[in-house]
Amino acid sequence: MEHTGITGNNHYTDTKSSPTGKRERMANLELLRCVAMMMVVALHYLGKGNLLPDLAGESFGTGGTAAWLLESFCIVAVNVYMFISGYFLGTSSFRLSRLVGLWLQVWAYSVTFGLLGAVTGVMRETVFDTHYLLTLLFPVSMEHYWFMTAYVFLYLLLPFVGVAAGRMTKRQLQTALGLLLFNFCFLKSIFPVRFEMDRVGYDCLWYLCVFLSAVYMRRFGCILFEKKGMGAGLYVGCCMLIFGGTMVLHGIYLRTGSLSHVLHLFQEYNHILPFLAAAGLFAAFYRMKITGRAAGIINRIAPCTLGVYLLHENLGLRYTWQKWLGAEAVEAAVQGGGAVSIAVLLFGTAAAVLCVFACGIAVEMAGQGLFRILRRGLEHLSPCRKLFDKIGRTDQAFREE
Repeated sequence: MEHTGITGNNHYTDTKSSPTGKRERMANLELLRCVAMMMVVALHYLGKGNLLPDLAGESFGTGGTAAWLLESFCIVAVNVYMFISGYFLGTSSFRLSRLVGLWLQVWAYSVTFGLLGAVTGVMRETVFDTHYLLTLLFPVSMEHYWFMTAYVFLYLLLPFVGVAAGRMTKRQLQTALGLLLFNFCFLKSIFPVRFEMDRVGYDCLWYLCVFLSAVYMRRFGCILFEKKGMGAGLYVGCCMLIFGGTMVLHGIYLRTGSLSHVLHLFQEYNHILPFLAAAGLFAAFYRMKITGRAAGIINRIAPCTLGVYLLHENLGLRYTWQKWLGAEAVEAAVQGGGAVSIAVLLFGTAAAVLCVFACGIAVEMAGQGLFRILRRGLEHLSPCRKLFDKIGRTDQAFREE
């Protein structure tokens, strides 16, 4: 059975069949996909909207503390996406059509909105030069969207990783995964030093670790799936520890001037706490049961969530939309302190997240409609039809045992 990772387009889970014989999505995990994307938008609103006080600066008030608390509860978002990817992709075959479609989707957003941002003059903090144009034309290789670069290369490894992980025994997978996590997660979480090999989770190798963790959970189970409330408790507990650890490092720095190189240690994707928090949140949603009309709405929206990311993180808009959605006013309120600053922060962030999410979903739905029309037109051209047939045969070759 085929699956997607981040988007879920045209794929279904292998856990349940509908009366028509088609595979149905797991609405609980599709909802998690939506929630994780909202967390991503919140992170970018807080960070690029200058709502997070500098940890190396002086003590900050209630508004700034609340901003870092919100950041701590959202920092799991990217790891959650990779848990979803590993849970589904780990049991599926490689599809060239999926890779080509994903690349074209990223390219279309990169070029369209990158040029629009530059031509209309709304682009901020980015120079329109040769490097910018190359970034638009080669978004994966130039890391226009760093997550998509890591994801595409991880998907390229799927023919090797997926087959190997699917055939390994429980002990073999435990050992291999333990070694990976020890080197890319545990060491940096224990020692207050900055290792040269540490990319703080912004790379394909870290997502390979998360991906394989999800494969293990699917194949051999996890205690988090079995006990009610354990996943949610792990998520909340780890997020509070992330916040507490960040505040402790901030306090140490203010008093001693040391540890400046690890002030954001607890907020890094490959730290043990964000990793465990993501696992807990994944397990909490895994246990949820969503049916009826709510499930239908979620399953319709969730496949479009990648468009939210590709839209708001495009270089043409990346540092602009926060201003449009009132980040400057929220920043002033946060700096003012007091209980009002917390209310303004929460309301402003929530409003911005919902607005960006709704716009991204709408744009992606429209884009999907245009791509369907374009494909139907291209299928009438002999060269394109032959190309589609070759891609289909390649997909079939990878599905063969």
